[in-house]
Amino acid sequence: MKKLLVLCLALATVISLAACSEEGNSESGEDSLTIGISLPSATHGWMGALIDNAENQAKEIKDSEGIDYVMTNAADPNKQANDVDDLISQGVDVIVMLPIESAALSPVGQKVKDAGIPLVIVDRELENDAATVVVKGDNEGIGVNAGKYFIEQLDGEGKVVEITGPPSSVTEQRGAGFQEAMEGAEGIEVVASQSGEFSTETSLEVMSNILQAQPEIDAVFTQDDGMALGVVQAIKEAGREDIQFVTGAGGAKGVFESIRDDGLISATFLYSPTMVRDGVKIAADLAQGEDPEESMVVKEATKVVKDNVEEYYNPDSKF
Repeated sequence: MKKLLVLCLALATVISLAACSEEGNSESGEDSLTIGISLPSATHGWMGALIDNAENQAKEIKDSEGIDYVMTNAADPNKQANDVDDLISQGVDVIVMLPIESAALSPVGQKVKDAGIPLVIVDRELENDAATVVVKGDNEGIGVNAGKYFIEQLDGEGKVVEITGPPSSVTEQRGAGFQEAMEGAEGIEVVASQSGEFSTETSLEVMSNILQAQPEIDAVFTQDDGMALGVVQAIKEAGREDIQFVTGAGGAKGVFESIRDDGLISATFLYSPTMVRDGVKIAADLAQGEDPEESMVVKEATKVVKDNVEEYYNPDSKF
């Protein structure tokens, strides 16, 4: 009888220890939720600011809600596709991705969807319906608002250069909006349109070549503030005085300063890197099983000129 009692007590102890072990594993976070974040490398100020915003928001959510995160950065589409494959293999609960190129990353976006993982796309859209939610700025609105500004400033006549981004939905939509607005101004001619790859250095080089080929230019539309800064440097180095103004897109501190100080960049159109914060917040909700309030979140492309630049200028901004 005593032996039976001892055996029962020993068995109860083992069961109790196992239960405590399982409880401890749960509390240690083995069953916790994880957000996978796949972003391009920081090749320019806007992307650097976006990466900072993404990580800061993810840290805040981890501290407040206990949701972990894994962040990756890639310099090219192949590396980013591999990063996302790894996130799928790790079994993350949701993925936030800013595609380096729309077409190149669409197949891996489909892999995410096929794996049953919610996908939040930020900035550049995919070419399929893999995204659960898209968070972006009003890219077409940037182009349309820029086109209207050019028509107004040039009185409907002039020679214009367009500096675009790399192949992506952002580039296509900003370009399409600009062309749409310019259709109403037959006196304005786009004499050159080349990609500056959303890079200050590349835009400087591209614009230098355009300046040599085009003896007369009235204004330059760039699809990104960093590219606008490169264009202005090229113009200054070439000693050209025929160009009346340059416009950008984004909201960089250096561009705001040019606008404020009557520099060559006279306008930009907001496309804030803080949009990724919305993407990470939405991802946290999706990871917890909540349905999204909307599948498309679009930030307004506000025009910033000298009259309102002080409302947006932040001397302490990293971007």
